[in-house]
Amino acid sequence: MGQRGGERDGAGGDSAPEGRSRATWTRFALLVALLVAGTAVALAVGLPDAPALRAQVDRAGAWAPPAFVVGYAVVTLLPFPKAVATVAAGLAFGFALALPLVLAGALAGAVLAFWLGRRLGRDAVERLTGGRLARVDAALRDRGLLAVVAARLVPVLPFTALNWGAGLSAVRTRDYVLGTAVGIVPGTVSYVALGAYGTGALTSAPVLVACALAAVLLVAVLRGRSRAAR
Repeated sequence: MGQRGGERDGAGGDSAPEGRSRATWTRFALLVALLVAGTAVALAVGLPDAPALRAQVDRAGAWAPPAFVVGYAVVTLLPFPKAVATVAAGLAFGFALALPLVLAGALAGAVLAFWLGRRLGRDAVERLTGGRLARVDAALRDRGLLAVVAARLVPVLPFTALNWGAGLSAVRTRDYVLGTAVGIVPGTVSYVALGAYGTGALTSAPVLVACALAAVLLVAVLRGRSRAAR
């Protein structure tokens, strides 16, 4: 009896890691499927142009602002050109209303993509890399806020790719959300102003303030990195 019980315990112990491994790869497969489906939707549907968006805003009436926030959040999950949507928002809503709407939609979509990437793909990435990204993960844990702010200010990676990729990394959720909320402000202000003011946006007060904010943030990021390196 004791031997059989031990055998059963051993079998149960072996099956538990196998079950966790299967769940990890199932979640990762779901993540890949979501990304592929999103790319297909982006290629097939496309974004409405500014006149079409303005017409939709007029038809929606009071529901237009919340509907836009939800729609923009969905757009950030897919490989759409966000700059086009942001400029169109400035044209459709005007600067004062479009700016908070775009910021809210962009942050909501960024957080959702981050959560999905972390929930569905993080464990698989750790298994695939086998600890080879341990140093990168450690750096992101220690200086994640600065890294996210810098990545948002100097968009080497597309907005959507950074959202999903950050979820696969070890950056803290708090640092990601705060860094995104701060880092997207200058670029968003500039694109919304371009839609609201046209070519005059280059010398408009919002764009000048956005440039000054971007410069201040870049200096802060560089100083933070130099201190961390000491």
